[in-house]
Amino acid sequence: MKNTNHYAILMAGGIGSRFWPVSTSKYPKQFQDILGAGSTLIQTTFHRLAKLMPVENIIILTHKDYKETVKEQLPQVNDEQIVLEPEMRNTAPSILLGALKIKKKNKDALILVAPSDHWIQGDVAFQDNIEEAFKIVASEDKLITLGIEPTFPNTGYGYIKYEKDDAEGDKHVLRFTEKPSFKQAESFLEEGNYVWNAGIFIWSAAFILESFKKYHPETFRLFQKGNDVYNTEKEQEFLDENYHKTQSVSIDYAIMEKSDSVYVIPAKFKWNDLGTWKSLEDELPQDDQHNTMVNGRLLPLNSTGNIIKTHSNKVVVLDGLHDFVVVENDKILLITPKDNIQEIKAIREKVMAQFGEDLG
Repeated sequence: MKNTNHYAILMAGGIGSRFWPVSTSKYPKQFQDILGAGSTLIQTTFHRLAKLMPVENIIILTHKDYKETVKEQLPQVNDEQIVLEPEMRNTAPSILLGALKIKKKNKDALILVAPSDHWIQGDVAFQDNIEEAFKIVASEDKLITLGIEPTFPNTGYGYIKYEKDDAEGDKHVLRFTEKPSFKQAESFLEEGNYVWNAGIFIWSAAFILESFKKYHPETFRLFQKGNDVYNTEKEQEFLDENYHKTQSVSIDYAIMEKSDSVYVIPAKFKWNDLGTWKSLEDELPQDDQHNTMVNGRLLPLNSTGNIIKTHSNKVVVLDGLHDFVVVENDKILLITPKDNIQEIKAIREKVMAQFGEDLG
């Protein structure tokens, strides 16, 4: 039987602009089947969490514009489980709001916070890690995060340093480093007590609220004013009037980097944050010319190392193209070198400026 004290906050409010033009502000990547897996990222994540707790204990925090999309993709959730942010204010305010709502329902609640747009392989290993974390926070005041064992000196991820001498299980966190240089990342791997920051958190509702009160008191006081209306029909009115007043800040900066009660559990599962189109090469098979094709049929003529995703299962012929990204939606075709992949956000802005905001 699933533990009724276990809850989840599923974060589903981002735009995922590095996956433009497939991911747009109207239909961001969490609602897309980026990898051609047969289900969208939020559907895959939701079903994974539903194995750990009652379905009704999963709340989805998203932007107000995505309410109908969430209901369409997750018909098993009710309106009370969908929490609508009037505007995007980063992760700390939404996590605080979710914790207050859950604590009001269940003072003994233990909370898992998970992004909706990451890719995880190894559901059993994931469940083992989460159950281990739930067991710890049920009896100890700890903020636990899951860390991914690094496989190469990636400069696009945040890193977590933990105490080397800690025994098996959760390890005390010493420092967070956001997107280091290549030389720094190499030294982290050599030291051996660093993991990638997966943005997955586990804590008790009571302790995360105590941590907000201590380390981010202004935001805590603002949201605490709405406690009487949370989980009622008046909740949205309070959020519409007050949500914009809070500081836009990440949970890492607001709480995790300040608290001395942060611990990490090295993850046993395979993880990818799907940060850019290049992530597809890590997760999908390639042809004998190292091309990665999603949702289409490819004829490569002297074309190698390309990433291709089509809108409607097209036949794509590439002739003499090497190391490019070729992706489209129903309105836009993007062709850019893989070396230029970090500039896609800027390209999106230019397209919106010249051809209309609706294309972003």
